[in-house]
Amino acid sequence: MKALRFDGALRLTDMDPPEPGPGEALIRVEMAGICNTDQELVKGYMGFQGVLGHEFVGAVEQAGNSHLVGKRVVGAINCACHKCRYCQMEMPRHCMNRSVLGILGRDGAFAEYVTLPEENLHIVPPGMPEETAVFTEPVAAAFRIPEQIAIQGHERIIVLGDGKLGQLIAQVLRLYAADVTAVGKRPWKLEKLAARGVATAEADAPIEGGADIVVEVTGTAKGLARALELVRPEGTVVLKTTVAGETTLNMSLPVIHETRIVGSRCGPFKPALEALALGNVDVAPLISARYPLEEGVEAFERASAPDTLKVLLEVGWETRGGRAP
Repeated sequence: MKALRFDGALRLTDMDPPEPGPGEALIRVEMAGICNTDQELVKGYMGFQGVLGHEFVGAVEQAGNSHLVGKRVVGAINCACHKCRYCQMEMPRHCMNRSVLGILGRDGAFAEYVTLPEENLHIVPPGMPEETAVFTEPVAAAFRIPEQIAIQGHERIIVLGDGKLGQLIAQVLRLYAADVTAVGKRPWKLEKLAARGVATAEADAPIEGGADIVVEVTGTAKGLARALELVRPEGTVVLKTTVAGETTLNMSLPVIHETRIVGSRCGPFKPALEALALGNVDVAPLISARYPLEEGVEAFERASAPDTLKVLLEVGWETRGGRAP
């Protein structure tokens, strides 16, 4: 099969299809999405080498559970051992022996085939387009925030960052609270959120502090410092950014203000699929380009361009009929 592999350099390669282990399914990938984490991995984040990609939709070709065979699925990316201390504490996302699809110890979905435990798979609702379903994993990451924090409808929320994940987080949090402001650097990105009823502000404009919740998703090491400036005393800062580099932080401010800092990563797929099916989260405006897997290196270059949001990789491109938009 063809796969987009990183081994110090990003390249398209031919390799044997993966063999599913006990309890795993073999999935033929239809479409995959490039996210900021993928871009950080090629900069050295996590020291990962292998096939990249963790946002995908595909069809199950082999599975012990016959109900899954032939179904279109998306998949949670953390693969747990079910034996360690954290698994016993019902914290499988933090399994001490976990592998993570396309990120840690497991080849990912930028390939024609991928394997995942059957328990990780979620069936895509009938009729949902693949270009919608492929967003399930990052939308689930957005839903992790209200899973971690009891958001009150009257609370004021600021989302720092207008990129791919920031767009999804702002839309999701707008379902829970009326006063959500997205802060970003590019007006054309902010316009997409304004169209969904989210208040917006440019990053270099004066922004009123004292927010109850600030979500940091700028993709920069400086984002946390800005978040700590904007949150109220005893408020909550949610960290969503993962970067390859290191950062320093003056810890006086969060101590003085007794700020709650919450790391936030992967989230629940069920509400994500429901929101996508109902149109409560609109992902179509976020798609900047689609590329065949064979042009994956070029797709990565496009994904890092300032005029780009989401870049999708289409697998089995020869059957599809061209790039769009």
